[in-house]
Amino acid sequence: MAEAADFQGMGPSPARRWLRRTASVIMGVPLLASLLAGTAAPTAQAAPRATGSRTVDVALDTLAPSAPVKGDTLTVSGTVTNKGKTTITDAQVDLRVGPRLAGRTAIDDAAARSGSSPSGDVAPVGGKYKVAFPKLAAGISQDFALSVPVDKLGLDENGVYQLGVSVTGRTAATPYDQVLGIQRTFLPWQPDATDQKTQLTALWPLISSAHLSAETGSDDQQTPVFESDDLAEELAPGGRLEQMVSLGSQLPVTWVIDPDLIATADAMTRNYSVRDGDSVVPGKNQAVATQWLNTLEKAVKGSKVIALPFADPDLASLAHRGKDVSGALSHLQPATDVAGKTVETILHVQPSVDFAWPVDGAIDPSIVDVATSAGAHKVITRSDSLQDNLSYTPNAARPIGGGTTAVVADTRLSTAFQSDMTAAGNSTLAVQKFLAQSLAVTLQDPDDQRSIVVAPQRMPTVTQAQSMARALRELDSERWTQPADLIAAAAVQPDADATTKVPSTSRYPSKLRAQELPTEAFQSIKETEERLDNFKAILSSPDRVAAPFGNAVSRAMSTSWRGSPAEAAQYRDSVDDYLVGLTSEVQLIPKSVLTLSGRSATIPVTVQNKLLQGVQDLVLRLKSDNPTRLKLDDDQAVAERPIRIDGGHSQSVKFTGAGNANGPVQVTAQLYTVDGTPYGGPMTFQVKVSEITPTVMLVIAGGVLLLVLAGVKMYSQRKRAVARKAAAASPGDAAGGAPGAEADDSSDEQNPHDTEDTTDAAASEGTDPGQPSDPTPDTGPESADASGTGEKVDR
Repeated sequence: MAEAADFQGMGPSPARRWLRRTASVIMGVPLLASLLAGTAAPTAQAAPRATGSRTVDVALDTLAPSAPVKGDTLTVSGTVTNKGKTTITDAQVDLRVGPRLAGRTAIDDAAARSGSSPSGDVAPVGGKYKVAFPKLAAGISQDFALSVPVDKLGLDENGVYQLGVSVTGRTAATPYDQVLGIQRTFLPWQPDATDQKTQLTALWPLISSAHLSAETGSDDQQTPVFESDDLAEELAPGGRLEQMVSLGSQLPVTWVIDPDLIATADAMTRNYSVRDGDSVVPGKNQAVATQWLNTLEKAVKGSKVIALPFADPDLASLAHRGKDVSGALSHLQPATDVAGKTVETILHVQPSVDFAWPVDGAIDPSIVDVATSAGAHKVITRSDSLQDNLSYTPNAARPIGGGTTAVVADTRLSTAFQSDMTAAGNSTLAVQKFLAQSLAVTLQDPDDQRSIVVAPQRMPTVTQAQSMARALRELDSERWTQPADLIAAAAVQPDADATTKVPSTSRYPSKLRAQELPTEAFQSIKETEERLDNFKAILSSPDRVAAPFGNAVSRAMSTSWRGSPAEAAQYRDSVDDYLVGLTSEVQLIPKSVLTLSGRSATIPVTVQNKLLQGVQDLVLRLKSDNPTRLKLDDDQAVAERPIRIDGGHSQSVKFTGAGNANGPVQVTAQLYTVDGTPYGGPMTFQVKVSEITPTVMLVIAGGVLLLVLAGVKMYSQRKRAVARKAAAASPGDAAGGAPGAEADDSSDEQNPHDTEDTTDAAASEGTDPGQPSDPTPDTGPESADASGTGEKVDR
């Protein structure tokens, strides 16, 4: 960057240049002698030199003080390791102080030099300030510690010096002294306070990934269900978030908080559940969450707090992939509104919600537009995105149009701790480089005060956070910097020559673009939101689902999913699957084939509600696919009934059907919300239309039977009458047969209306057919098992 020109007039002093030339002449004498001797032995080349070999690895574990003052003693400790295959003899660890570096670019160049490059190395301090190892076996490590008074280091001018720790020695192949390894770092030298100190703003982010699911318990408290209990590990003593709070409480920083994190931690302070495979188990880390929140509340008291939109939405993904999906941007303003309320309610501090923070501070016009649509008027960007062509580092704040201020964080300082800080040596080097760069900013123009911002990675590891904290503590003496908060930094007068042009979309880093949420993700989120809107429309208590699912939708757009596309898709699917499961708790009970006999009958349809809360504002619509054969309610093809069912109940809804012709008819039942949106899937069943009912057929058959019986009786009576006449005409039979005949005749005459009574009796014995439109065979399949004791989530 253009600021690489940095400050001028920081070259070596004349005295140092004279000493360096003298040392060069002295060191060149043995080499000249060996050249003149021609066949001289290798020992004649005894002067140590850097050969480019990295036989020995040098790690600097400590360098204290990191920024010494007059009268201090510099202590350097670490480890040297022989990585070669042969033993090193006469090994010696020395300290070398290089020239003063002229600006920020010179620091970058020095840091980029490989350890094997001899260019720029100077003679060691020497004397008693060294550590000797007679032998250094292959693969063996040795600890060392060097202590040197700073007045022996030749630090004659304020500035940044290169500091090297080298190892010289001999091997069997090269039996003369040579540099076998070196580690370089930086030593800032500013023993007295500058007249104009750089105002340095350090952001301290409290952000995590999504931990809460959309599921809650069916109890009145709506016990939340966590995807896992991993957050407890981060909040526990020694965990990442515990360390962030513990370290940040001792530093002059501006807290940048994702409200979803503290809302999730707050949910952990009460009863909560954790998903364990297909089951849910009680959570047990309430005390851990309570302690963390209490500590955080104390830490932020009196400090500036920035609240990001709820769940830290990925602004770049929304700008590049989501804005073309209807409704994708609509959740940003609500996410900002709930952010301030969440932080204020839980931490009892009034946060600023006026800042947006795109990933790595990379911006383009579309990202700025999305950020401002969320209500932000200040966008945290970075100097590698909004680049300047200046010979110095300008102030962080600058207007970029439309009433929006870009707060440009310094890239070098912001990325100083992004690598692995697990090894002590890596941490020491990072701290020294951070201090060197911050001093270089101040010395660019000592008479002009600068305002710079440090915006580190969103989720630092424990060791990265510890390294960041160590570097900031080294600035406590305020010799060249003084702390400032982000709100103050955004209000500083911008440099007139600083760029205010937002880079084009084509300049957005391809690496970051590859990590964005795909368009399909926003389409899936849209479908979930539409399903949620339909579900809320029928509930008697929609608020019980609005918050859990609304927050889950926000989490599905979180920046934390970058680099984890499979996990992001799995989370979106889990939210949608759970919502589908809930909506299916309100359903139509399947019906079997229904026989409709007669010209008018009743068609029953059952709606079941397995939720614990009631449903309302539903309409059940029944449609005949063949209205010529079967019509509904006043000769219509479609009939409707309003639906309102208490939780855990079913409702049987009856429609009137009229059959006009025999044959099967397909009927479709479908639930709708009051605005006409289908709810759930359709249910179809078949109605068999028959104009002659079974009861009528039974009556007709009974009548025919009675007629037959009457005919038989009449035939018997006539036969007996003929027999009597025949007997009366025969005198031989009169004496013996008359009494019996009279008895029989008398018996017949006692029931002169026998056929009528039998017919009436038979008719009276027939049963009431009940409702021919609701026959017994159809009602059985309509019934469902009793509703469970509760819904999967009572909203």
